[in-house]
Amino acid sequence: MPSPTAARPAPTPLPPLHRVELGGSGPEDVVFDASGRLLAGVADGRVLRIGLPGPGGPARSADVVEVARTGGRPLGLEVLPDGRLLVCDAERGLLRIDPDGRAGVEVLADSVAGAPLRFCSNAVAAADGTVYFTVSSRRHGLDDWLSDIVEHEPTGVLARLAPGDEPEVLLDGLQFANGVALAHDESFVTVAETGARRMTRLWLTGPASGRHDTLAENLPGFPDNMSRGPGGGFWVALAGPPMPPLDLLHRSGPRLRRAVAAAARRLPPPPALGGARVAEVDAYGRVVRELRGRGYRMVTGVAENAGRLALGSLREGAVAWCDLGGPATR
Repeated sequence: MPSPTAARPAPTPLPPLHRVELGGSGPEDVVFDASGRLLAGVADGRVLRIGLPGPGGPARSADVVEVARTGGRPLGLEVLPDGRLLVCDAERGLLRIDPDGRAGVEVLADSVAGAPLRFCSNAVAAADGTVYFTVSSRRHGLDDWLSDIVEHEPTGVLARLAPGDEPEVLLDGLQFANGVALAHDESFVTVAETGARRMTRLWLTGPASGRHDTLAENLPGFPDNMSRGPGGGFWVALAGPPMPPLDLLHRSGPRLRRAVAAAARRLPPPPALGGARVAEVDAYGRVVRELRGRGYRMVTGVAENAGRLALGSLREGAVAWCDLGGPATR
């Protein structure tokens, strides 16, 4: 079982963050390719490749190149072993693109369980080519994500697309299914339930295969996209801090929650709270590190490569990155 909240280490400051402006808004997820270049998708449908400066180079000397346009709204990304890229598009479904421009945009799935695939959120690929992906909500789209969080009615989905098969639902009734990641040995897949502030685990091998349980709960913020860290655990983007009034609302009846959500839709979008937040969760569900920083809002994506941490955000017009430091700081 995960360790209790009281046993968690105290939050520590993020190293100084460097911004790379993209000329577009909302780089919701970030991933590194095999060459250490960063990839992100923005609201106008572009997928961008960002060449970050090398060690000791000028912090702001980054090259930003468009590699594809999805024709929709790209969210979660996953680099495949052959260099191609899985893209979860909130409007078009599960896509595959070639960042080197040798092929167009390929639609892998635009429906699941007989329903159009809308609000496809994040994906991860296993060694055998099986893709696990999430649908955040069957009730609300990306533009109305807050209503799903407020209404707290579990309509999120974890699905699987095996090579040569049709997509199938593995878990239903999730609270805003979001980031997804595989264990280092692929014994389980874990999905971030943003609306419940927890990570749910579905066992893929062993005596518990096919069963699901809670990997981590009461996370120190609302979990969004995830990535596997070099130590075998997971980096989790925390889109905002815990909100006790929202926890209280979630314990009320559905009629009140829907009324509050309807009222919220008539108001301007709420400000992004809490600055930059990420957590490192080990393979046993323990929060082993929580980092917080300023100068970047609503972190929705996080990835580590060669001691460098990159952040994405649904609200920002830039990606951010920092150097985590050597072994003495890890």
